[in-house]
Amino acid sequence: MEVTTSGHVRLAFGKARKYAPVFLLAAVAGLLAGSLGGFFHLAVDGFFDLRTELTRMAEMAFHAGWAASLVLSALMTLIAVALVKRFAPETSGSGVQEIEGALAGVRDLRWKRVLPIKFLGGVFSIGGGMVLGREGPTIQMGASVGKMLSDMFNLSDRQVRHSLVAAGAGAGLAAAFNAPLAGILFVVEEMRRQFRFNFVSFHCVAIAAAASDIMVRCISGPAPDIPMRLFPMPDLAALPLFLVFGACIGVIGFFFNHMLIATLDICARLEFKSYVPTALCLGGAIGLLLWFYPAAAGGGHRALLNALNGNVAVEALALAFVLRLGTTFFSYGSGAPGGIFAPLLALGTLFGLVFGNFGHEYFPSLIHHPDMFAVAGMGALFAATVRAPVTGLVLVMEMTLNYSLTLPLIVTCLSAAITAEILGGRPIYTILLERTLHMERDANAPASPEESDHPPSQAS
Repeated sequence: MEVTTSGHVRLAFGKARKYAPVFLLAAVAGLLAGSLGGFFHLAVDGFFDLRTELTRMAEMAFHAGWAASLVLSALMTLIAVALVKRFAPETSGSGVQEIEGALAGVRDLRWKRVLPIKFLGGVFSIGGGMVLGREGPTIQMGASVGKMLSDMFNLSDRQVRHSLVAAGAGAGLAAAFNAPLAGILFVVEEMRRQFRFNFVSFHCVAIAAAASDIMVRCISGPAPDIPMRLFPMPDLAALPLFLVFGACIGVIGFFFNHMLIATLDICARLEFKSYVPTALCLGGAIGLLLWFYPAAAGGGHRALLNALNGNVAVEALALAFVLRLGTTFFSYGSGAPGGIFAPLLALGTLFGLVFGNFGHEYFPSLIHHPDMFAVAGMGALFAATVRAPVTGLVLVMEMTLNYSLTLPLIVTCLSAAITAEILGGRPIYTILLERTLHMERDANAPASPEESDHPPSQAS
């Protein structure tokens, strides 16, 4: 018995010495990612508020608030895009596809460039009113923190390096929305093709997400990301309406993915010679919308809260939904840093409110609270585009605290994801990664004699 006990003790201490350094680094990655995410959020809000105050002052002094809004957004967008183009092209857009590529070993994660450019570029683009989310930057910065720690400590174990990058990515999503469980599920579900799931890697992600959420709560407080009323569980007879609603969202998600890629191609052609005119025009258009119709621009968080807290007419909600679709496409197509999660949440909210109000009018006995469909819409559009239904429903529950809507959310998210799959859609980040790799191959391919009379060095 003594020998057996002694052996167990030695084995336990051996495992502790093996796991403790890795888990400690995962916790540090989470704390750093949470700090970056918390201060990034404050910086974005600060720049947006400053921009709003400057336009208000211009209106009071010269009756030219619209002009100030146009100029400020145009310049801030140009600065954001210029930082990306000149110093770190991989920081364009959300960056999630870059992390998936890094985990798969097909993309290099240059953290020394990514961390400053993603932070500054994201502050200027989202603070300037572009329809982009802060979660893309926080995910890419979080993963970069994991890579930074691996390099700083000269870690040679590829599995540990991989785990720290994945842990940083999960911590980044947790930091964006105060949603640690969603951060864990995002890595496990969305990055399942690249994530090497085992005991160490999973626990690294879980530890980092928890540490990140703790840090964010210390910086910004414990309040949920989307404060709203808590709804009771609807009648079981209302579930078929959530099923139909999910199918409608699935069609929108399929359309969204195709249009986003098409817009990226359009903007790439417009930027063939110079990105400056495109960035100025898109930023200026966003500035005008912010002045004349604020619901159509901005990252999505404010528009979402205004739609939930105000008595907005169904026609105005539908108009805001259509306009935000367009502004989301072109904001992402501009190449400025920023994610699509927050815009998706806003779009799902707007469409859910439209559907819920019509449903309440025709089925008042089944739908007592039309706003329930706003909650379901947030998770369903995420599920249809990203193709991660469990992450979508958990993310929404953590953000709104509406855990009583678990069953309607499951029905809606699964219906949306299945509909998008049946239509032939694919996960948006898979498409974006393939597009990036294809463009990189085309850029590095030598020109054939038929295509160019110049030597390869000049053609490139």
